Amino acid sequence: MIILLSKAWYVMDWINVLFILTILFLLLFIYSFIERFWIKTTKYKVYINKKNFDQFKIIFISDFHHSSIVSKRFIKRIVRRVNDLKPDLIILGGDYISASFKYIEPLFKELNQMNAKYGIYGVIGNHDIDVSKEKILNAMKVNDIKSLDNKSYWIVKDNERIKIGGVADYLYDKPDIKNTLHDVDTDDFIILVSHNPDYVEEIKNHNINLMLSGHTHGGQVTIFGMYAPYIPSNYKQKYRKGLKQINQIKLIITNGIGVVGLPIRFFARPEIVEISLDIRQK
Repeated sequence: MIILLSKAWYVMDWINVLFILTILFLLLFIYSFIERFWIKTTKYKVYINKKNFDQFKIIFISDFHHSSIVSKRFIKRIVRRVNDLKPDLIILGGDYISASFKYIEPLFKELNQMNAKYGIYGVIGNHDIDVSKEKILNAMKVNDIKSLDNKSYWIVKDNERIKIGGVADYLYDKPDIKNTLHDVDTDDFIILVSHNPDYVEEIKNHNINLMLSGHTHGGQVTIFGMYAPYIPSNYKQKYRKGLKQINQIKLIITNGIGVVGLPIRFFARPEIVEISLDIRQK
């Protein structure tokens, strides 16, 4: 009798454990659908040697992936959040859409509502090239977003200047940094935008102060933020997200905004990056 009771309690304990684990799994599964709407703003301070650019605010956003699962309503929220931050400069990191050119015009119509005193600049990503590089570049031009694909510009403020340049997509195009570096001096402050962070390995000995990238989505689905089973990078976890120091280059990799594949994120929240240039940060 005692043995039978013992076995019964043993079975009940396992049933309780399985019930708790099932409930926990369901809660985490539901959370993964919610997290993709839970936008965060991540702030960085980066040293600059130009006193007139002290506290100059840059907003960096990437990987919108506007599609049937990343709605225009969600994009509108991003635009409002960006404008509330009152940026001096906005930089876009590519992958504006996922799979269909019909989302290009609606997206850029919304991005046109963003405001920055010194303008909006951006590169394009691998998904953009998959759909239509020409249509994306045209939409950027029509909506006053300057293309940084193998191009560069000087940003001038009170007789001082910084250089912002970019390269074409590392996977699907031919990145070329020469136009960014051909007319700079050693004391110039240079920002480089590359959709794919892997490109830093190609230019890590160049005179770049700050590099901005997206592409990885922070892993999109991670094991509680500690590890991502899949990252679209040759260097895996090394360039998953956050601030990295590669020789003299500060590399910031954003989680991005949208999703691809499954409409979920897990411990890789959508992210707006705010960078303040600071003469005291060194």
